[in-house]
Amino acid sequence: MIIDGKALSEQRLAELKLIRASFGPLSLGHVVATDDVVINSYVKIKRRVAGELDIEVREYRLPESATTAEVVDAVQRASKEDGVILQLPLPPAVDAIAARNALPLSVDVDALSDEAFKLFSENNYPATPPVAAAIRYIIQQHPIEVVGKKVVVVGRGRLVGEPAAALMRNLGGDVTVVDSRDDLAAAVAGADIIVLGAGVPFILKPEMIREGVAIFDAGASESSGKVVGDADPACAAKAALFTPVPRGIGPLTIVEIFANLFELKRRTVA
Repeated sequence: MIIDGKALSEQRLAELKLIRASFGPLSLGHVVATDDVVINSYVKIKRRVAGELDIEVREYRLPESATTAEVVDAVQRASKEDGVILQLPLPPAVDAIAARNALPLSVDVDALSDEAFKLFSENNYPATPPVAAAIRYIIQQHPIEVVGKKVVVVGRGRLVGEPAAALMRNLGGDVTVVDSRDDLAAAVAGADIIVLGAGVPFILKPEMIREGVAIFDAGASESSGKVVGDADPACAAKAALFTPVPRGIGPLTIVEIFANLFELKRRTVA
């Protein structure tokens, strides 16, 4: 089964519109310090989804020459909003760890700070990193047994690999984390579930996987001028479930940011 992430994102958005009625005015702070076509496209998409949910987006835009202190200050100023997105990547000169750890727990919609991520890993934080949340939603909509299953996560990044591994552990999976430098064929042999976040085009080949595996491809990179995933599309023929790139996990991750905003707001109100 090839997952239609666009259709699922519309379904999830419809669910959130019903939840939205429970709240009064809401605002989202968006700290952006990188000016390029891809980042601006992400910003535009997030703003569009926010508009559909009647959430005001207030942008805290900084030049690419911004210092760590300036980014931290912007995060602190943005924290007066109901939620805050710290748009990654940040300029190379900025200490990304200091910047993300300036996010208060009450507004960290991406579970990006070290403290928020630790609490999420312990299954004790209202927000879920958006990629992990998107994977969880797909699992809920297309029931996949995770308990006791062999799960291989490819990539150790903070946006995909680490949160996906934590999610799968919390769901009861037997999780192994590798990266693109490891022997991938050996690692994924016999895997029941594979999560990809290496950002290496077509690193996963059909001959590496068994029939009936579930593949969550959250890797994205460019090949011949197109955005592609970590999995060779031919893997879909052997997979019980396959998320393509694009139009797979990506559209859902945007919507899950706003699900996190609602969850954090609920906890604040409570």
